[in-house]
Amino acid sequence: MSDQWIDAWLGTPRFSRYVSFCAGDRARALELYEWNVALGQALMRDIAHFEIALRNVYDRAFDSRWNGSDHWLLDPASPVVMPIWRIRKDKFGLKRGSDVNYQNRRSVDSAIKKCGGASATPGRVMAELGFGFWSHLTTASHEKSIWVPYLHHAYPTSTRRADIDRVIGNINVVRNRIAHHEPVFDRIRTPDLEPASIHAELVRVLRMIAPDVAAHIEPTSTVAAVIAAKP
Repeated sequence: MSDQWIDAWLGTPRFSRYVSFCAGDRARALELYEWNVALGQALMRDIAHFEIALRNVYDRAFDSRWNGSDHWLLDPASPVVMPIWRIRKDKFGLKRGSDVNYQNRRSVDSAIKKCGGASATPGRVMAELGFGFWSHLTTASHEKSIWVPYLHHAYPTSTRRADIDRVIGNINVVRNRIAHHEPVFDRIRTPDLEPASIHAELVRVLRMIAPDVAAHIEPTSTVAAVIAAKP
């Protein structure tokens, strides 16, 4: 019986990556594809729990120190959305300015619009924002405006912003690969994106910001079991 239905279903370019990995064995390639989906589902469960914890911890870190007239997400004077210009030289040596909060502001404005405009509540806006928004808050361009006055308080003393930004950025990359049904098992050339490493780093950061959540996730996660069952 022909198995060309697999190519019609997944698309030849997508399936060929698995076939190549399995040295041309199409039956093993399909098994590997199914396992990759299961791995993505297991990771996504824990990433979802991480994302909820992260945004609520960040909200508390901001809220306890923010003195604006409105919630830190809704106030136009917030360092998360207000224009912050950085001047850099381009490859031709010319100085160019860029607003590091441009994308943040677009994300927040879009979330507010979806949540009712003037009637939008902070909680609904937070829930509407994607993981990429939260990961962007720890980039180097936000060191002085966000990390030092607000977010470093969410972490243990002496935690390096760059370390947190690297971990959260990597989690976001893997999250997006899963969401777009891309392979996550083949990150050997990028060890930081290897599933077991990503999961270990996720738990490590959770222990810093929400230890009770980490204690819940570790014994209930299925990531290790799925990895052990790799065909």
